[in-house]
Amino acid sequence: MPTITHKQFIQAPVEICFDLARDVDIHTKTTAETKEKAVDGVTTGLLEEGDTVTWEATHFGIKQRLTAKVTHMEKPFEFVDIMIKGAFSSFTHKHQFVERDDGTLMIDTFKYKSPFGLFGVIADKLFLEKYMREFIIHRSIELKKIAENIECIQSHNKEI
Repeated sequence: MPTITHKQFIQAPVEICFDLARDVDIHTKTTAETKEKAVDGVTTGLLEEGDTVTWEATHFGIKQRLTAKVTHMEKPFEFVDIMIKGAFSSFTHKHQFVERDDGTLMIDTFKYKSPFGLFGVIADKLFLEKYMREFIIHRSIELKKIAENIECIQSHNKEI
């Protein structure tokens, strides 16, 4: 079962980072290259513990659907979502937010199991683990840009 861990420092308060990471509308913006959109469950706004969302996206040229459920939330420091229906045999995505003096350390830990037994293991080694790592990194970079822009705007407004 591959585990991908990515850490991203963001110069913004932990509350902003936490809310952006669980915002369905922001998720759509940060995954535009896969045309990801929420089509069932919570389709807009902030996800809460117990919520489900079905995402439709194009990966490897194939339109796919995946339903995830938020199973744990400790505001504003952590939430966990798991796949309840989709292309993987299973996945767990833990989102952690560690408050720092000058911002927030966002930590994504994504554990998944590919379908198709041995063929899935081979796919992981050949391309899937790399693809998923790049997907998570890209999304965290986009979240960083949005969060730091919000923080910049809020600081500017306080000065006026």
